[in-house]
Amino acid sequence: MKAEEFDYIVVGAGSSGAVLAGRLSEDPSVKVLLLEAGPPDRSFWIHLPIGYGKTMWDKKINWCYHTDPDPNMNGRQIYWPRGKTLGGSSSINGLIYIRGQREDYDHWSNALGLKGWSYDECLPYFIKSERNQRGASKFHGGIGPLSVSDIGVKNPLIEAFINGAGENGVPRTDDFNGERQEGAGYYQLTTWKGWRWSTAKGYLTPNKNRTNLCIETGAQAMGVVMEGKRAVGVRYRQGGVDKVAKARGEVLLSAGAIQSPQLLQLSGIGPAALLRQHGIPVVHDLAGVGENLQDHLQIRMIYEMNQRTTNDELNSLLGQAKLGMQWFFKRSGPLAVGINQGGCFMKALPGEAKTPDIQFHVATLSADMAGAKVHDFSGMTMSVCQLRPESRGHIRIKSADPFQPPEMQPNYLSTDLDRRTNVAALKVVRAITGSMSMRGLIKREVKPGKDTVDDAALLEFCRNNGATIFHPTGTCQMGLDPAQGAVLDARLRVHGVQGLRVIDCSAMPTLVSGNTNAPAVMMAEKAVDMIREDSRGRRQKGGPPGALI
Repeated sequence: MKAEEFDYIVVGAGSSGAVLAGRLSEDPSVKVLLLEAGPPDRSFWIHLPIGYGKTMWDKKINWCYHTDPDPNMNGRQIYWPRGKTLGGSSSINGLIYIRGQREDYDHWSNALGLKGWSYDECLPYFIKSERNQRGASKFHGGIGPLSVSDIGVKNPLIEAFINGAGENGVPRTDDFNGERQEGAGYYQLTTWKGWRWSTAKGYLTPNKNRTNLCIETGAQAMGVVMEGKRAVGVRYRQGGVDKVAKARGEVLLSAGAIQSPQLLQLSGIGPAALLRQHGIPVVHDLAGVGENLQDHLQIRMIYEMNQRTTNDELNSLLGQAKLGMQWFFKRSGPLAVGINQGGCFMKALPGEAKTPDIQFHVATLSADMAGAKVHDFSGMTMSVCQLRPESRGHIRIKSADPFQPPEMQPNYLSTDLDRRTNVAALKVVRAITGSMSMRGLIKREVKPGKDTVDDAALLEFCRNNGATIFHPTGTCQMGLDPAQGAVLDARLRVHGVQGLRVIDCSAMPTLVSGNTNAPAVMMAEKAVDMIREDSRGRRQKGGPPGALI
């Protein structure tokens, strides 16, 4: 059979890929194929905000990865959930809408020379993507596809945390995405009227009947089809059958920080020695593919409280019924807002950090890890993560088999700054829980416990208990010089290759200061304009829409 031809092939229907497919198919003159390895997003647990306690472990819609043993984490393998359905990780994440700091993007533009990526140049795309409950303003959008809502009801425990942070010099804020990030307050969430609002919900569901948009689920990409150094299609497997789709325009990889570099390596684009080791012909020797892996390491501190928390309701049939009715009849309550309601951005090392260097995620429940069964006591969780870690890991294929997960080595806590910041962060948690506003509410510190005091013991606690907060990035980083590890140029095109871009969090040269879903959406919105600009240039030279001539 002759392979079907498209102007654009998007690989991965996640936080970036769904945006690309939805936006590019707005032009009826182009034909777009979206390939998603997972199933449609039909599971009820996807759409219930607190449902990620279920989707966190569901292999039908979650890749359920584990890292390789990390020597800096005492040889532990860290569980890395990643979305495998329409919406990708935006269908299973913790819903928190955070953009990062102005300084993150200005660093990309000014220090790294990535023109077009300053905060002022990115902000219009954040605004374009957003339908904020608060309406349009200087910092927010009111009519975009991605719905963002406030947490409607104030929680006494979150209020106590915010007040405790205030006693430690951290001001209250009502908008982490406004003029400045620093402060303590409630998160906004990607929800709408009590339902999760993934990128699939915003960008695909309203447009799924477009005749120029083909959405294929259960279709796992195996590699990019190359003719010389030009991408001309994608090989994929669907229903046990190997297929090829041809691209007369561009192939757009949005498979995420794990699978985008894996697909490049499987396609002969990557470090030559690694490719030869696995018998893959070298199409283009590009040393940075799969390197520069960064992630936010989360350290969870658990407290038993002197008053009831969401644990008590979840551990009681009557309590569960109450929560269920609250959501069913009013679309409100804990089931409508997920787990982490409040947070804080502040400096753990104020003598060294110019901007907030740690983030809190505060939950009115507790469990051994996200998505696990809650404890049988009245628990509360305060987790902290270092916002801009120096540690760098890698993603490297283990074989030429596209269905074998690659080597995933985060290399957490491998620098002195990262170790000191995480230890200092735990001390900050104790300062806030020891405040006048909080200490009367706390019965005991469960983890790490009052006997874990000195820096060495606190660091060991981090090594034994730290886990991802689900933000792997950087493995196909933008940059000016491939010899210095750059994989993409500032327009997200793979260096040295035609017709191929990578558009997802793997493109970030440095990790942003916060949750990564909103930046992934912004990057895709911005990429669409770049793609269209480049396509107009090609058409002016006489080619068809999307064509490479």
